[in-house]
Amino acid sequence: MRGSRLVCSGCGWEPPAGAAYPFRCARSGSDDRDHVLVHRLGADAVLDRGDDDNPFVRYRECLYAWHAARARGMSDAAFVDLVTRINERIAAVDGHGFRVTPFGRIEALSDYLGLNVWVKDETGNVAGSHKARHLMGILLYLAVTERGDGPPLAIASCGNAALAAAVLARAASRALQVFVPPSAEPAVLERLHALGATVVSCPRVPGERGDPCVHRFHEALRAGALAFCCQGNENGLAIDGGETLVYEMLGTGAPPLDDLVVQVGGGALASTCMQAYARAVAAGLTASVPRVHTVQTRGASPLQRAWTLVQERRASTGASAEDALRYAAAHRSSFMWPWEQVPHSIAEGILDDETYDWVVVLQGMTATKGTTVVANEETLKEANRLARETTGIAVSHTGSAGLAGLLQLHRDGVIATGARVGVLFTGVQR
Repeated sequence: MRGSRLVCSGCGWEPPAGAAYPFRCARSGSDDRDHVLVHRLGADAVLDRGDDDNPFVRYRECLYAWHAARARGMSDAAFVDLVTRINERIAAVDGHGFRVTPFGRIEALSDYLGLNVWVKDETGNVAGSHKARHLMGILLYLAVTERGDGPPLAIASCGNAALAAAVLARAASRALQVFVPPSAEPAVLERLHALGATVVSCPRVPGERGDPCVHRFHEALRAGALAFCCQGNENGLAIDGGETLVYEMLGTGAPPLDDLVVQVGGGALASTCMQAYARAVAAGLTASVPRVHTVQTRGASPLQRAWTLVQERRASTGASAEDALRYAAAHRSSFMWPWEQVPHSIAEGILDDETYDWVVVLQGMTATKGTTVVANEETLKEANRLARETTGIAVSHTGSAGLAGLLQLHRDGVIATGARVGVLFTGVQR
């Protein structure tokens, strides 16, 4: 596949030619190094193919699936037809398929805060959140490479990602196992069952470290299921589809952002933003990258803990930022481990026990001179109220958590009055 490679960012391993499901580094788990497959494109990649309203048509060349299709002899036109047909099946399940979602300046919110606030609204996307973007990149790869019935799909999620997976799996007539916490919302569970997913409730086992849903998900993978998830460390192709979100923002021709604030649970969304901006600069879609900041909750903030530990290592050893991050990536257990307490927050969708895509996110914050912040429950509630009142968007507390981070960063003086700032409303209130 010329101009397109999957490479482990931790050890350099590459999937062998012809690997059926090149989702995860073969050395993952063999040592204390952070192993994540990343998709590297050639400098001649044409990321923006025109004005098509379907992002997976317009930005198809960023997808590993497109390169896999071309390597197998599929024409560009045939790939576009495949995307269109799958999108039509998704629309038949969910009421609509993928299309460009709104991005614009919010006057009332900007005036209230004394900032220039731009909002990317994902609440009307497939299954009501940005999660389906991540999964569409995987689904297209499966559609290109599989012949006949494939293995069952599996995902661990408390809500939005599970719903997105169920919609796409139903559209593709694929079996799906969903591992959810006992606290999953009844409306979510009802919809999952209606979509034909096999739902497994995963209570916490005394003495077990980490998310029990993730543990049961791993058991399913060992039994032969495929990772149909939004964690880049479990399936590197999840990042490709998510990057269309950033390309859409750039495709509007809006003025460049000074800052972008992204909510973090498992980290795939923030990783997506970091990698998409880097690709966009290389492809000439933009000349500048905003400072990218991340926000977590007091209920669980493993990314901030890792960020603090990296800064402490820099201070104690005199290492450069790059050297400190390389050391952290090679000594994962000393920087990223499961949150010790059972996490609780009104923004429950970002309560991951670990930030799975943490290294790329820390690298991105370092490169863009961003930072990480923790929002308390009062700020999360304030941000959601403000979001609804000034935009009329029915965004969830998880979905507006980026705005909560913006409020805190503005109060702390990190983001200055008058700055042009982007936030992502990532999910609808159900």
